Amino acid sequence: MEAVLGEIRGAIERGEYGVGDKLPAEAAMAQSFGVSRSVIREALRASAALGLTVSRTGKGTYVQSAGAAQNPIFGSYSARDLLEVRRHVEIPVAGFAAVRRGPDDLDRLAELTDRMRHETDDTAWVALDTLFHISVAQASGNPVFAKVIEEIRDALRQQSFFLNKLGDRRERSNREHEELVTAIRDAAPEAATAAMTTHLDQVEKTLTTIVAPA
Repeated sequence: MEAVLGEIRGAIERGEYGVGDKLPAEAAMAQSFGVSRSVIREALRASAALGLTVSRTGKGTYVQSAGAAQNPIFGSYSARDLLEVRRHVEIPVAGFAAVRRGPDDLDRLAELTDRMRHETDDTAWVALDTLFHISVAQASGNPVFAKVIEEIRDALRQQSFFLNKLGDRRERSNREHEELVTAIRDAAPEAATAAMTTHLDQVEKTLTTIVAPA
């Protein structure tokens, strides 16, 4: 998928496809690249998230911009909106979780980080990643925090998939999650908020790298 996206993005940024041009059909691209149509669909979803293309039902995929958007869209929210909310919610949530977590919360977080460490399927890992962040919010003891993360769940899932596919974030995310769980387990709120801050800083850094001109 990364290779196909790179070719599509490169062709658009070099001007081989202009704004408003229609890309070849999925079947034609699959044959041209020697990959399955599901790989083409993944690449087109990623190019749409980058703001390069837009899919029109029954008509195909069209070039929307000559360069990647600096603020990609995930579901109903932009990357900037997501990061802003996550910084204001998830950082204090991590601190509350370190103070208020119970044995069941610690067992749940330990189980999730272990499953993520051993998971090899991208889609399954992303589902676990989203569940991990919801579980941290639940460990805060405030159900409103969990509701907020639930509200942006689909956008978080899309963003996570995007970052892991294009920014090779999975292994680093695992380490960052484990550091956060250690701080929560040790009832160390300052360490927990620092760990979540580092995690979100790395998310933002990876996003910035991905949307930079290829």
